[in-house]
Amino acid sequence: MRKPWLDHNPTDVPAEISCEQFKNLGDFFEQQCQRFSERTAFVNMGYELSYAQLEEQSRHFSAYLRHELKLEKGTRVGLMMPNLLQYPIALFGVLRAGLVAVNINPLYTARELEHQLVDSEAEVIVVVDNFASTLEAVVKKTQVKHVIMTRIGDMLALPKRTLVNFVVKYVKRMVPSYHLPDAKSFRYCLKLGAEHNFLAPEIKQSDMAFLQYTGGTTGVAKGAILSHAAILTNVVQVFGHFAPRTLYQDEKVVTPLPLYHIFANTVSLMLVMYLGGSNLLITNPRDMDGFIGELKKYPFTLIFGLNTLFVGLLRHPEFSKLDFSTYRLAIAGGMSTQESVAKQWHEVTGSPIIEGYGLTECAPVVAAGMHTEQAFVPGIGVPMPSTLIKIVDSNEQELATGELGELWIKGPQLMDGYWKREQDSAEAITADGWFRSGDMGYMDERGRFYVVDRSKDMLLVSGFNVYPSEIEEILMSHPEVKEAAVIGVDDDITGQTVKAVLVLKGPPVNEKELKQFCRKQLTAYKVPRLYEFRDELPKSAVGKVLKKNLQ
Repeated sequence: MRKPWLDHNPTDVPAEISCEQFKNLGDFFEQQCQRFSERTAFVNMGYELSYAQLEEQSRHFSAYLRHELKLEKGTRVGLMMPNLLQYPIALFGVLRAGLVAVNINPLYTARELEHQLVDSEAEVIVVVDNFASTLEAVVKKTQVKHVIMTRIGDMLALPKRTLVNFVVKYVKRMVPSYHLPDAKSFRYCLKLGAEHNFLAPEIKQSDMAFLQYTGGTTGVAKGAILSHAAILTNVVQVFGHFAPRTLYQDEKVVTPLPLYHIFANTVSLMLVMYLGGSNLLITNPRDMDGFIGELKKYPFTLIFGLNTLFVGLLRHPEFSKLDFSTYRLAIAGGMSTQESVAKQWHEVTGSPIIEGYGLTECAPVVAAGMHTEQAFVPGIGVPMPSTLIKIVDSNEQELATGELGELWIKGPQLMDGYWKREQDSAEAITADGWFRSGDMGYMDERGRFYVVDRSKDMLLVSGFNVYPSEIEEILMSHPEVKEAAVIGVDDDITGQTVKAVLVLKGPPVNEKELKQFCRKQLTAYKVPRLYEFRDELPKSAVGKVLKKNLQ
């Protein structure tokens, strides 16, 4: 009889998987923390947090939410922070209390934040004080009743905690002034929670765990309902797929991708906990000097990243000087990895990049390259265990090998639908459970899949979904813009760059002014980098802008 996946490092990949050994994500967390209690779970800014410490702090936060705030099961809680030790503590505190985690990009503008808080009906938000001024601008327009504030260094040991918080606020001036008089300190909440005996509610695998927001073709971000079962299944699927290549219990992982992104959340965070590995959290991967300084001190075995990140590291003069003697593998997601980048990465590090593919609606991993690959192989690989992919034409008929069509996906990791959007849910998921991905691709004779284009009007910038209609709406609100069309331009680093093609009402407008106008309302990666001015936009007979003619 085969042993449970949890109890050994298997040598083959299963066709079907099960997550029945866990009641819910809270149970998963508690089992892993007990199993690996003495091991280091997370490392951040030189401080190590063991699995036992993580469990204790998370339990205290759960107790605070459940017994002090008296939150009902299913209440949405926003998490607005970069990769810090506070994040896994807060996340599992939320999940163990039967609440729903709403991940929020901390770089959101006030407009973007307001939409997500209002749409999710979040009643609580945990936010780093660096971004509190954005919250202050919108919080009264939302249903948020409780603000929990933390500072970047709050989970570090003294005296480093005091030093980091002082430098961030007063030396680097990274904390804009704000006024949220009723906000509670994260550390104070942990202290109050410790006074209670935490009693977990009954949580089923079918209950909602995450309300994970993804863009929409209308420019409105939609919340994908991800159950405990969907996330647990995907963790076990990815483990089953890569298990023979993992250093079970001995992985030292680097996580520079933001944990509020579903790929990093499920794979970089949850999977590594499943392995009992140690996870180095990089708070600001854009600070390449600091990032590489962390890598010098950490004998890493595995790194999660994407093309943009790999390019940044390879361009840094100190990266090639690192000790790669323990390093074995990079797993990429979020955007296509360029062959030239993968080749250079392999030459410098001595180990390959294996690419995966997923969508927020699929919790997120759908397919990946094989664990046996010794060099980079283009394409998205083969489906995860218990996952089906088929290629269909515009008439929804399945296509033969090599023919180009839309990827449809079916598997236990699929979302339950979009939050409060029955019509969108019905359009995305067929009656018999197939998810229409919107990605165009094909399958080769070996059963490997390739994605070549989008059928939807979506751009992919450094792994983030960007919907032109949202940007066009902002541009059209500029008093001097008459018409606007947004397209993607291929970029060697980011995959695509946002370009705006504009028709103006009067005299030319300075590009710098347009960028500043957009930055006030859009996250940085959505702001157009390129601008083109025309007398008119090409249109069809019915007046639809022909974006293909703008490429």
